[in-house]
Amino acid sequence: MSTSTANPSHGQEPSQTDIFMKGIWKENPVFVQILGMCPVLAVSNSAENAVAMGLATTFVLIMSSSLVSSLRHFIPKQVRIATYILIIATFVTVVEYLIQAIDIELHKKLGAFISLIVVNCMILGRAEAFASKNSLWKSVLDAAGMGLGFTFALFCLGGVRELLGAGSLFGYGLLGSRFEPWIVMILPGGGFFTLGAWLLFFSWLKKRKAVSS
Repeated sequence: MSTSTANPSHGQEPSQTDIFMKGIWKENPVFVQILGMCPVLAVSNSAENAVAMGLATTFVLIMSSSLVSSLRHFIPKQVRIATYILIIATFVTVVEYLIQAIDIELHKKLGAFISLIVVNCMILGRAEAFASKNSLWKSVLDAAGMGLGFTFALFCLGGVRELLGAGSLFGYGLLGSRFEPWIVMILPGGGFFTLGAWLLFFSWLKKRKAVSS
């Protein structure tokens, strides 16, 4: 569970831009904090599934963080975790019905992983570590940044897997009829290969930045 809070370093309050951007890049929940691996590996076999799951998670994250922040002075400490889970589960139910109403086929593709957003440790982690300690606006910015960072990471995996595994992106063929799809990329093993490659790339970027600074 993420323990990152809004406590500033060097005695300076982080700006609103910093709060928002940290989840997209510096503290990306997948590539840096290694959170939410179940949906990351399970539904990233296509770009469409990946983006849909990312946006659904972002919606739940923003709404639950907003409500937790708004009620932070009224929720007893003894039952705060149970309360957070109840709030998260409520918005997961809402987003599940929305997806089912908008696109039943997409709902079938995502399957049980929509309901499993409830146990995504990233969402509970942001509620406990940030939303319960900060104002509504800061909590919304933090949740939006983390959610978009999660969506970005899912798209990175889903895009690569679909492109190499089917020669397409969002269902549109890009590599032509001569391309021989790498079927393994859309199988479960392909998720581990692709995630490992992205983690290696981000680790290389981090080391390169540390050397240059």
